[in-house]
Amino acid sequence: MLNQIVHGEKTDRPSLLIVHGLYGSGRNWGVIAKRLSDERQVIAVDQRNHGFSPWHDSHGYEDMADDLAEVIRAQGAPMDVLGHSMGGKAAMVLALKFPHLVNRLIVADIAPVGYGHSQLQYIKAMRAVDLSKVEKRSDAEAQLREIVDDPVLPTFFTQSLDVAEKRWRLNLDALERDMEKILDFPPVGGRFDGSTLFLSGADSDYVKSEHRPVIKGFFPAAKFAKIPGAGHWLHAEKPREFEAAVRAFLG
Repeated sequence: MLNQIVHGEKTDRPSLLIVHGLYGSGRNWGVIAKRLSDERQVIAVDQRNHGFSPWHDSHGYEDMADDLAEVIRAQGAPMDVLGHSMGGKAAMVLALKFPHLVNRLIVADIAPVGYGHSQLQYIKAMRAVDLSKVEKRSDAEAQLREIVDDPVLPTFFTQSLDVAEKRWRLNLDALERDMEKILDFPPVGGRFDGSTLFLSGADSDYVKSEHRPVIKGFFPAAKFAKIPGAGHWLHAEKPREFEAAVRAFLG
């Protein structure tokens, strides 16, 4: 089963399952998960091939949805589900395949469509880090800053670095092999009639107006909201505003 970071105790409200994006982990969501756990139990998972979860040769969305379904079944009750980017796609497939396991759904800055921007350059960047010279995370960050333009990403990537073992807690081979699947959206049928929020960064172009008919076909009850001044990493760029939007929807 997926590695889980549990925040808070179960209450009379549905627990919240948080599903991170590509190259992330459950610990990336620690602050937001802890704050939201004042009203309900919050469980942040490491997806397959990430963090402390098992590695697999396959990294498709139906696999990821099955992993999430196993976690929810073990909890014994439907959960509210929040997924960002790749995690948002996994959460959508979960809701479409197993609608009885999902109470409400929050999809952060992603749509159920294929995207053309590859993320393979970041795998190349992580592989380029000379781990033999890394004694602390900042050593790896310094190497990544020579390769990666975005100033936020080196810190983000190194949260998945096991410094003591000098290895990445990411199955880079599997992620590289299935990158086309990750960028695409699978031909899954069905629809999810439950309450759904598509929460986007106002400065991001991941969820466009032309995506709305496709979204409504899968999620007829979908509502849309944008966080001003935020891009794709909306939860990291505007954490308090993101938290407030999640609370308002779940409340």
